[in-house]
Amino acid sequence: MRPTRREQDRTEAADAPPSFRDRFICLELRFSLGIEETTGRHYLAIPAANGVAEAEEFYEIDARTHERFAADPGSAAEFIRRCRNRELDALLILDPGPAGGA
Repeated sequence: MRPTRREQDRTEAADAPPSFRDRFICLELRFSLGIEETTGRHYLAIPAANGVAEAEEFYEIDARTHERFAADPGSAAEFIRRCRNRELDALLILDPGPAGGA
């Protein structure tokens, strides 16, 4: 049985590399908000370094949280602190590997 077009689209989206599109950037708190275009998931991204390279870590958030953080960037401070302390790694969209950033 062949997959329906909808099932095929979902499978292709799952196999495609993520495409992160920032919609909001807060320089003061060093984070960005956006939507991962392949899946439509909302994220908060923070810079991270593991001693070898610098990158961004992308944490999945829901649409309501995305809107709240964009309207009031200071309300993201506690979430960001917890991300930097590795308390919210279960929300990472991409696995940082064993070295992880901070």
